[in-house]
Amino acid sequence: MFVSVTAADLPPASSEIRRVAPGVLIAVLSTIGVVVSLMQTLVIPLIPSLPTLLNTSASNASWVITAALLAGAVATPISGRLGDMFGKRLVLVVNLGLLIVGSVVCASFSTLVPEIIGRSLQGAAVGAIPLGISIMRDELPAEKVGAAMAVMSATLGVGGAIGLPFAAVIAQHADWHVLFWTAGGLGVVCAVLVFVFVPESPVRTPSRFDFGGAVGLSIALLALLVGITKGGDWGWASASIITLFVVSLVSFLAWGAYELRQSAPLVDLRVSARPRVLFTNIASIAVGFSLYGMSLTFPQLLMAPKETGYGFGLSMVVAGLAIAPTGLVMMLLSPVSARLSAKKGPKLTLGLGSAVISVGYLCAVVMMDSVWQIMLSAVIVAGGVGLAYAAMPALIMGAVPITETGAANGLNSLMRSIGTSTSAAVMSVVLAHMTMQVGAHVLPSRAGFHTAFFIAMAGAVVAIVFTCCIPVRKK
Repeated sequence: MFVSVTAADLPPASSEIRRVAPGVLIAVLSTIGVVVSLMQTLVIPLIPSLPTLLNTSASNASWVITAALLAGAVATPISGRLGDMFGKRLVLVVNLGLLIVGSVVCASFSTLVPEIIGRSLQGAAVGAIPLGISIMRDELPAEKVGAAMAVMSATLGVGGAIGLPFAAVIAQHADWHVLFWTAGGLGVVCAVLVFVFVPESPVRTPSRFDFGGAVGLSIALLALLVGITKGGDWGWASASIITLFVVSLVSFLAWGAYELRQSAPLVDLRVSARPRVLFTNIASIAVGFSLYGMSLTFPQLLMAPKETGYGFGLSMVVAGLAIAPTGLVMMLLSPVSARLSAKKGPKLTLGLGSAVISVGYLCAVVMMDSVWQIMLSAVIVAGGVGLAYAAMPALIMGAVPITETGAANGLNSLMRSIGTSTSAAVMSVVLAHMTMQVGAHVLPSRAGFHTAFFIAMAGAVVAIVFTCCIPVRKK
């Protein structure tokens, strides 16, 4: 039987729950963050070959990627709420279990339906990141919480950045199923680390789970994200896409009305409507939008044939290695962001990070003549993302009760996912419609990449605007 506690009830640093060295706990949780976020880019090297490998059409094969995105978006806020109720460590282990099972399923089959099921289970594990952030707040000494949360938050971008070359090397030199066996092995290692080094938090919110809220949110999110991710394939004005958006809107309105009547809602909309939380979440959507612009456009630019007049003809592995330093930059700047937030406030750090992102895309527009220039632009964008992502948990945590940190961080991660999903759809449409003919191939034009960079830059500017709206916390 567990009991609800507040921050004042937490035991001192000398108690049993502080028995794990802070550095070890941070390292373990950050490793888990990198591994689960790596699932986002795990199958990117397989995209051209997926229809052949799975004996299906290109449109059907795209669901292998979309499924993980959708499952992650739906599972993240639910995982956060379950963590607040039943224990964050317990739910973290469950998430890793889903990753392991999903990896085994993908590694064991070569047909479409099992791959979609396996990828959905892998995607659901992304909820481990907001859970890790909440565990850090519950378990670490106050002076280490800021830097630790910053590092954990940045792992969402780090894993995606290093996942591309990691997966490309394996896919190029081994059977494609090895990708998933490797992912499953990493999941097992992470689960063992949790059992050995991560204590269970005493901070709980005893209540009944809001199944109605979970179902309503799932329907609304699935309709929205399927519409966003498939709009380019099915046609933005098609009856299917319009119907999905209408269903999403109606479902969100009905879900919101339902949640406001619940004593223990899945998402406390009254807390989420607080200006500090609301504007941070909107800025998170915009930053996530800008981040995916880098992930989608820069590798394509590096791999484009030289005959285009702008491309460099790099292989997937080499292009991935050229982008890989962005992950290191995000990780290195996370503690810098924490120190800056401690001195000047996380609002300033979020705004600064968004401004750096816009500068990086501007550099990409004016510097496309060599690989090192593209790498420099990517590193600048990544630096801005590292600063911005690391500041978000501090803004959210400072505005919600300690018993709701899991759900609040889950919602913030969901906002980032909506941003990246929207970006994937918008950037894909731009690059698919602004093209040039190169021999028998139709490829994105230079103007198409410039337009994509300007759109991503606009996302960063939107993040700056909403960051300015975040009220400064009164001391």
